[in-house]
Amino acid sequence: MSNPEDKVLNENTVWHEPTIYRSHREMMNGHKSAIIWFTGLSGSGKSTLAHALEDVLHKNQVRTYVLDGDNIRRGLCKDLGFSDEDRTENIRRIGEVSKLMMEAGVIVITAFISPFKKDREIVRNLVDSSEFLEIYCDSPLDICESRDVKGLYKRARAGEIKDFTGISSPYETPESPELALPTAKQDVETCINDILDFLYIREIISFKSIG
Repeated sequence: MSNPEDKVLNENTVWHEPTIYRSHREMMNGHKSAIIWFTGLSGSGKSTLAHALEDVLHKNQVRTYVLDGDNIRRGLCKDLGFSDEDRTENIRRIGEVSKLMMEAGVIVITAFISPFKKDREIVRNLVDSSEFLEIYCDSPLDICESRDVKGLYKRARAGEIKDFTGISSPYETPESPELALPTAKQDVETCINDILDFLYIREIISFKSIG
């Protein structure tokens, strides 16, 4: 149900057209901007790959920023829980922030479980089809549990954490991600090289893999 206050707010706001556009920032940066959306189970390698990718891009003078699930929930989304509704709102907020940062000329790298297809589609539909790059970190549940450095799966199995993805809440596997990485089989460097090659083919960056 829509909030009546939202309608009043929309009626009282006017879009202010900028003088500096994304295309100007991309030209200055020497690369395009985009949203790189890592999704997968907890422990599938999302954050590891997101930061490893940023390290390589930064060393090559590419403007980036990583939005990490745990970090965001300490600030922007600290008022949200893990119900289906709160998960949807969490991803909606991240999508809007990612869009703003992309317009600022940055390659936005996100690491969120984002378990529901409809929520990922919300973000995808915020931007042009070529600007949202969904990367599925494909790792079986048992492997993710074996990497449980935070002890979250153990607590979820014990019933201490409700609505935990993969245990008491479902994960909807992406049907057509831009890239699927077998993170249980490939090492980090191989995965990063696959991503770099993909970004090069998409003409987002001007260099290929580091290997």
